[in-house]
Amino acid sequence: MKETKISIIGAGNVGASLGQRLIEKDFADVVMVDIVEGLPQGKALDILESGPVIGFTHCISGSNNYADTAGSDVVVITSGVARKPSMTREDLLKINTDIVSNVVKEVIKYSPSCILIVVANPVDAMTWVAYKTSGFPRNRVLGLSGALDGARLATFIALETNTPVTNVSCYVLGEHGTNMVVFPRLAKVNDKPITEILPKETIDTLVQRAINGGAEIVGLLKTSSAFYAPSAAVARMVEAIIKDTQEVLPCASVLSGEYNLQDVVIGVPVKLGKAGIIEVIDLKLTQDEINALSASAEAVRKQIISIPAI
Repeated sequence: MKETKISIIGAGNVGASLGQRLIEKDFADVVMVDIVEGLPQGKALDILESGPVIGFTHCISGSNNYADTAGSDVVVITSGVARKPSMTREDLLKINTDIVSNVVKEVIKYSPSCILIVVANPVDAMTWVAYKTSGFPRNRVLGLSGALDGARLATFIALETNTPVTNVSCYVLGEHGTNMVVFPRLAKVNDKPITEILPKETIDTLVQRAINGGAEIVGLLKTSSAFYAPSAAVARMVEAIIKDTQEVLPCASVLSGEYNLQDVVIGVPVKLGKAGIIEVIDLKLTQDEINALSASAEAVRKQIISIPAI
């Protein structure tokens, strides 16, 4: 019987952190690939040697050769230029388009049936690049967005309300960036909307902090961007796919009529399972909320239009 296999392209902070999280869950072998010789091998060996301590039995390995990713069930693309304090996600568009398209071409040579998860920024546009480059059906290409943004907002709400974060739930939709969309009525503490708990001014502050969540960390770290929370969010997405849990998470998805949007990628709630995206969940939104989501989608569409022909 074939062993479940997950490949991570890029062994930087996000990739290596993700590799550690996944192998410690112990449901699949993990391969990390990077162009830097010795980097994925060294990090993978270091993680592997924690096995006797943690107790996992699967194998994690590093490579500079895409052939070692052959037969992967899920491939996560973290490779790309990291955002620096002076950069916006738009600044990354051209550079990372070239990187992601080349990575996808190599990946699908060896794993033509895999599911692709894109982490490289700007993630909505890069998910579109992966979708068009791969030629895969849309259910097999998705990106990290609301699973991370929602976690950030939930963290801030939990801190503000002095509530265990496990009792907080929220949806963050739209672009993964400054045009993300937060609907406060869908953010809840113990199943009660925060609009009934917190004053509007406080909610606005929490929402703005979530929108600027990535930039806040970049500003603090100076030389790198966030990786602990992003890797945790991706690990949850991967687990839902591999274990076929049918969990609903907000992810960057190619839309085909949902929310009256077509041929664009934005974060929306999706049901995840072994086929990738099993279903796009069409939330019942007010007209104002639909308008906000459409405006966010339009910001992504402008990025997509600016991408050179793939």
